[in-house]
Amino acid sequence: MSAIFKREFKSYFINMSGALFISVLLLFTGIFVTALNLLGQYAAFEYALENVIIVFLLIVPILSMKSIAEDKRARTDTLLYSLPIRLSSIVMGKYLAMLAVFLIPSGIMALYPLLLSQFGAVNFATAYASLFGFVLLGAALIALCMFMSSLTESQVIAAVVGFTSVLLLYFIHAIADMIPSTPAVSLACFLVLAILAALILHHLTKNIAVSAIIGGVLTVLVLVLFVISPSIFEGAFPSLLNAFALFQRYYDFTYGIFNLKDVLFYLSFTAFFLFLTGKSLDKKRWA
Repeated sequence: MSAIFKREFKSYFINMSGALFISVLLLFTGIFVTALNLLGQYAAFEYALENVIIVFLLIVPILSMKSIAEDKRARTDTLLYSLPIRLSSIVMGKYLAMLAVFLIPSGIMALYPLLLSQFGAVNFATAYASLFGFVLLGAALIALCMFMSSLTESQVIAAVVGFTSVLLLYFIHAIADMIPSTPAVSLACFLVLAILAALILHHLTKNIAVSAIIGGVLTVLVLVLFVISPSIFEGAFPSLLNAFALFQRYYDFTYGIFNLKDVLFYLSFTAFFLFLTGKSLDKKRWA
């Protein structure tokens, strides 16, 4: 895994994508710190971080787009599969390389509260809790976009799909508010999710029978629950969407609230998409 990590980490600075990522993130952080903290005379670093997270929409897909797609395009993924290491080590090596690139500007940003303390009273607990949540959010989005990169050979497509996925997560709370909370609407949405789950499973396994069975079981289960107790579907789908509002969960950290459930959610979200990335590569390995 260390060899994969070193190779990937070095590549991000050979092709300048890593330097671009760091530069853009620090640039916008500097802009918001200057505008909100220095000119606005607020010593709270978390105010700047609240605004910086929107930059994730662009820079995370760009950082992650080459992680798997480039190997597929250049056919170097075959070489990776022939190495005497597990696929999980390949996935983790690539992921940790991207995470290391992300942690470089995050480490520099850790100095900002210390600098701001020279101009006013800084709540260090809230400032560093916000930065911790910032890192967790970024790590989760990198895992998501890495999975998107594993689905295609085109870096452009990987970047576009990654951007779209992050954009949906950014607005998912607003989308949930627009969806009617009636049981019938939630039922329809859950049935669509069951179909999507079957399609994703088919893409990962190429097993039509298993995908059809899983999709059928999920569909029947949803319908049975609706017949037995339709009241449980009241507002169920909007609540589900809100549960996946990664950006909304981050705001708790900026308010000085360290919620262990949010930490576990970010870690679980990251692990889930790393697992899916491994399954995606495993499908390619045996194709």
